[in-house]
Amino acid sequence: MNYPRFADISRSFAPGWFAAVMGTGVFAMTTHSLALRWPWLGLPAEVLHWFNSALFLLLAVPWLTRWLRFPAAAMQTMQHPVQANFYPTFSIALLVLAAQWLTFTSGSAVAMVLWWLGVIVHFIFSFAVLFIIFRGEHVAAEHVTPAQFIPAVGLVVMPLAGVPLLAYMDGALRESALTINVIGLGAGSMMYLGLLSLTLQRKYLHKPALGILTPTVWIHLAPIGVIPLSLMNVVEQLPYPAAREAATVLMLLVWGFGVWWLVMATLLTLSARRAGQLPFALSWWGFTFPLGAFVAESLRLTQLLGWSSTFAIGVAAWLLLGFFWGITLYRTGRGVASGAIFQPHP
Repeated sequence: MNYPRFADISRSFAPGWFAAVMGTGVFAMTTHSLALRWPWLGLPAEVLHWFNSALFLLLAVPWLTRWLRFPAAAMQTMQHPVQANFYPTFSIALLVLAAQWLTFTSGSAVAMVLWWLGVIVHFIFSFAVLFIIFRGEHVAAEHVTPAQFIPAVGLVVMPLAGVPLLAYMDGALRESALTINVIGLGAGSMMYLGLLSLTLQRKYLHKPALGILTPTVWIHLAPIGVIPLSLMNVVEQLPYPAAREAATVLMLLVWGFGVWWLVMATLLTLSARRAGQLPFALSWWGFTFPLGAFVAESLRLTQLLGWSSTFAIGVAAWLLLGFFWGITLYRTGRGVASGAIFQPHP
């Protein structure tokens, strides 16, 4: 098989590629958090940050080329009942990079640009993807997977970097940015509650999502991890101390659901693998960001409560994250080297 030309790669470039940036970014930041206790992790975290920044730029070239040179192909994917939900991974990657640059550098200006761009693009995608779904009749029960969470996840990711960036704003700009963070958190949280019911109905009453969609079961952990983190960021900006206590209790309860879902996702994944229903695909990056969000939530709870149990579970999840990230990066590299990963999936 001849290696595909750049034009062919761009024409069929999957929108889910930026899940790799999301997963690598959260791996970098959780590793940085653990480096506060184990300083030897500082250098690997730094390497992950710069690697991820370069990875985003590399992936942005064929992604943007597809929209500019092959808009019909890009819009066709927007009409797909499953693949369309992966388009917002681009804007979420921008938001994750904004949080990275705040964490690893003094480049608040870079983080600010990344965050505002991510906010604008994500609002556009969240409305566009869901408008097409709401107006159409092309989504059936068998298309419903946790991939539908992705537009909602991007909305609740906004306060992760958006709230810390408020320190670099004042006046009307600061109030506007805080309002945007609240809108994103509110909209994404409510969407997740509705979609959670829909995906659980699929699991109860319809055939399970297998094959390349198997890793999507882990996407549940993304809103479970991010919503409490973003809520805590927002309430810390409000003059209501009691709200912080309530947010901590809510985070603890949602984290408990996350622990349960982590075990369930592991069992379902092992079952699919044993049955030969876990072929490698870009969807394997779906293992990483959700798991990393749960790790970040566990570490934040440890700071708030001082519990060794939340820390131990967080470290165990971080080790699993490192395993998933390493094997997925390796398999992705092999696919890129052979060109096989650029072959479109039905």
